[in-house]
Amino acid sequence: MDLPGEEKGEDQLENRVQESMAHVQIDGEEHASVGRKNLEVQFACTPLAQASSLWTTDAKGAVRLRIEEGCPEEPVTVHQMFKASVEKYGNMYALASKMDNKWEKITFSEYYQFCRRAAKSFMKLGLERFHGVAILGFNSAEWFFSSVGTIMAGGIMTGMYPTNSPEACQYVASDSKANIIVVENQKQLDKILQIRDRLPHLKAIVQFSGNPQQRISNIYSWEDFMDLGLDVSEDELDDIIDSQRANQCCILIYTSGTTGKPKGVMLSHDNITWTANHASRVGEMQPADTQQESLVSYLPLSHIAAQIYDMWTAIQWAELVYFAQPDALKGSLITTLREVCPTSHMGVPRVWEKMMEKIKQAISECGYVKKKLVTWAMSVSLEANQKCSQTDDDKPFLFTLADSLVLQRLRTELGLSCCQKFFSGAAPISSETVQFFLGLNIRLYEAYGMSESTGPHFMSGPRAYKLPSCGKVVPGCRYKMVDIDSEGTGEICFWGRNIFMGFLNMEDQTREALDEDGWLHSGDLGKIDEEGFLYITGRIKELIITAGGENIPPLSIEEKVKKELPIISNAMLIGDKRKFLTILLTLKCCSDTETMEPMEELSGETVQFCRQLGSQATTVSDIIEGKDKEVYRTIQEAINRVNSTATSNAQCIQKWAILRKDFSVSGGELGPTMKLRRPVVLKMYQKVIESLYQE
Repeated sequence: MDLPGEEKGEDQLENRVQESMAHVQIDGEEHASVGRKNLEVQFACTPLAQASSLWTTDAKGAVRLRIEEGCPEEPVTVHQMFKASVEKYGNMYALASKMDNKWEKITFSEYYQFCRRAAKSFMKLGLERFHGVAILGFNSAEWFFSSVGTIMAGGIMTGMYPTNSPEACQYVASDSKANIIVVENQKQLDKILQIRDRLPHLKAIVQFSGNPQQRISNIYSWEDFMDLGLDVSEDELDDIIDSQRANQCCILIYTSGTTGKPKGVMLSHDNITWTANHASRVGEMQPADTQQESLVSYLPLSHIAAQIYDMWTAIQWAELVYFAQPDALKGSLITTLREVCPTSHMGVPRVWEKMMEKIKQAISECGYVKKKLVTWAMSVSLEANQKCSQTDDDKPFLFTLADSLVLQRLRTELGLSCCQKFFSGAAPISSETVQFFLGLNIRLYEAYGMSESTGPHFMSGPRAYKLPSCGKVVPGCRYKMVDIDSEGTGEICFWGRNIFMGFLNMEDQTREALDEDGWLHSGDLGKIDEEGFLYITGRIKELIITAGGENIPPLSIEEKVKKELPIISNAMLIGDKRKFLTILLTLKCCSDTETMEPMEELSGETVQFCRQLGSQATTVSDIIEGKDKEVYRTIQEAINRVNSTATSNAQCIQKWAILRKDFSVSGGELGPTMKLRRPVVLKMYQKVIESLYQE
């Protein structure tokens, strides 16, 4: 079956690696003698900075590491981790960027030297110790060079979401005392120019794609920037590198701020290096001398999930990272996946959902015989995967036949024919999505954690897989459940080397997150079964407490509604301090390929669903304005089925409303990682909500 391909975007990553290559040989020769000491001796001799507490809110502070019997590994800095990989895998390819329709690759040795050059240029621009370098732009080799170079030069790296407004950029740059901001292009530069006068710590701006249109002081092209530090000596840089300690801050991850101001999560060298080493083992990511892993980098690097997966784990195990096109999430991702054929792939739930919708659309457009064949193959695969959670060798012959005849072809169309590991993180994934991909013989390994736990604290993997759990605790980490109710549900608390240093300049919030013994309180509710698998049931702050005092976690009810109604894109339960529950629904619609803004037109899947009901609707207005009898009746019947499974009348949905527009990042209802921003939705749709509670 041929799935329709996605058009490649005309814009290509403008990587200037080749133009800078002339300097790498010189830098490499000058630095040839550095780092030839026995690395184990070098690491063992590196002391930690003095610290008496497990947390700090000072960028210059240090913390006591949680080194204990179950987690005894020697702490190392980011530079030490990188240097060890270069010594072992220096001649292997590390990064691949698309230039003039051709993949250009650089080795780990070249990657390391580019990072040193960036570090020296940051020093030349006056980067102060423990001050920020903020990076604003799509994933690229320059993003990586800037990130590692910042840390080498003694600064603290922080990412800004490319979708951030100028005001959001100002907050991050001010809070991190950013001396330098690295931007992708003119569009991102314009944001910074709007707020430049309000950034007292800012010394320079660097643009890594194209040249700045205006000649303004202290704004540099990437080429000019990389040349700035050529006269800074290697010894001067090494002195700064050698002064760094594993229990000091090197990265800031800003939370999305769905319930208030974004908080700067301070992560130490040890947080990054320990997590990169240990969390990936659950997913069975291989070191390059066993098998070099390859992946496509496209999710925002300002989020911890993408950063750990794309950058730090890739350095630890010498993985080959391909950079997607900037319009990856607008349609070109599958084109890149087809070209690259990665061995592992990670997506946030919305990415997997969008992929599922495209496949469903393609199947619906097939002829009768092909459609029957695909449906049969997927049902065989789903049944076999549900019965057997281990290898394909344990599955029946019929499954092998279906996989080789049909499903392998489908995975090839998606660019996932060589992919062995599939990960989902950053938000809860629906059971519908997981089941759909099991039908393609794609097992999604869910990771659960927080920015404050440097990403994953629990993970699924080939040896830790059980639906609908999100796996077991990462080896070396610990957990405990507090305030457990009669059903075994409690708040999940974390402990381990991955636990953050504290929130920058926010003592009250840090004390709220970490208890007196240093346990991180997640704010999430969950259950642990007898085998140690974790099941997330809701979030404390999202818990609905009705006027009658009933505590209701909304997530499970919302998922049931979406499962009953495949035309529903988003569902949000309402009822806090109210007499009864209501729910807001959005329909699956088409999106503008440029802006990703949801449109009026219903998706192909939704239109087909309506046709089966006898409705001729093709837009949201067609359904809402005429209160389409067939669609409204079907929705009410689905709500009734959900209500029939409720444990009490208080958990039944009494009323519902279809909104005129689907939720989106640009609309503000979703955060950068597609998480539902409940407080924002409550405010935006207050009138609609109030109308549901009128007598």
